[in-house]
Amino acid sequence: MARLGSKLLFGTEGVDWEERINFARMREERLSRTRAALKKYKIAACLLCQPDNVRYVTGIAFPTFLPQLDYVLLGADHEPVYYQRLGRVMKGCPWIRPENFRLALTKWRGYAGGPEVTRALAKKFAADIKTSLKEMGLEKEKLGIDGFDEPAKQALREEGIELVEVMPVMLEARAVKTQDEINCLKMAAAIVDVAWQAVYECIKPGIRDREIEAVAHEALLKAGAETIGFVPVTSGAPARSTDKRVQVGDVVTIDFVGITYMGYTTCYYRSFVVGRKPTAKEKDMHKKCYERIYKVIDAIKPGATTADAAEHFAPAASYGHPSEEYLVGHDLGHGLGLSMYEYPAIERLYSFQSPQPFEEGMVLAIEAQEDDPGVGLIKLEEMVVVGKTGAEVYTRMPIEDLIITSPLLTATE
Repeated sequence: MARLGSKLLFGTEGVDWEERINFARMREERLSRTRAALKKYKIAACLLCQPDNVRYVTGIAFPTFLPQLDYVLLGADHEPVYYQRLGRVMKGCPWIRPENFRLALTKWRGYAGGPEVTRALAKKFAADIKTSLKEMGLEKEKLGIDGFDEPAKQALREEGIELVEVMPVMLEARAVKTQDEINCLKMAAAIVDVAWQAVYECIKPGIRDREIEAVAHEALLKAGAETIGFVPVTSGAPARSTDKRVQVGDVVTIDFVGITYMGYTTCYYRSFVVGRKPTAKEKDMHKKCYERIYKVIDAIKPGATTADAAEHFAPAASYGHPSEEYLVGHDLGHGLGLSMYEYPAIERLYSFQSPQPFEEGMVLAIEAQEDDPGVGLIKLEEMVVVGKTGAEVYTRMPIEDLIITSPLLTATE
């Protein structure tokens, strides 16, 4: 049986009397892992614009709704060069030398300025990158690239730069977390626990799904969440967070997805029954989810693979489907870090074809669900760290049984 991981013994604030999360060390270790991965795959440099990759390499966050506006060039044996749109040295980042801040010459993805402007900007951007590669002596080497649009990639190729996809390399570098990263992930979960208590207290007959979501958002922000991805709430409606009002007997299912602390994220489901004891059907659905999750968790240990774990998820045939494609995302295990879906991934569709090994320090979310027209959705999820001998659960909200909110007592009770 999986055991609970250690609790954090500190809060989100920095203090001078004890060792907490060491952000400088975390930046250095992440950069070291990126360089090692590039060298392993013989990639001399990489050009990154995906916000999670940029933050991993530089420790700098920028708006995720403007991808490709900022980007970073990293030579495997060089310091990162950070390109920003403002054209000035970013204050508060002394770990990057002033001369390594440069003006970004690209634009946000797509053709918002029209095709001619887009191509002209792309050519200017590519020529600038070629110049920077020459400064490093790498203009004839392969350049790893992650999420740039086609005009940018085409312009780089026209400059004679050989491009290779670097996202798998970055995901491999990011798969095993440092202790500081693990503590950031635990902190994100602790922040969500504040919101779990808030929604538990507010779920009662008459409240609307979207009002529950509003309570969650307020609690998360007060608790110190950096960003909120979304908090889907359903009490039986076909869409999430609607104006449907909760009634006695509803099953309310909530997910805290993409709630971040220092960029490190969560995926954390629970289900509640409103006002009464759960029915035998509801208990059975919950038990199936719980048992599948914990069989998967028990299979996660160094030396085992995602195929060993995926065996315990529900096969598509058990729901009457002809192939596993019908259940994509139904039962799932996925790595967590600066993005929601990192290595390793556990799913029946592909884990048997391409098993990934578990390593100490990996962090995953394990989820399972049951859906019934008469009940609605019951879905559960735990987050775990791979320890020396097995997985350690670091989510604390009760999961063994369905949670009853606003119980309405009768004379017989």
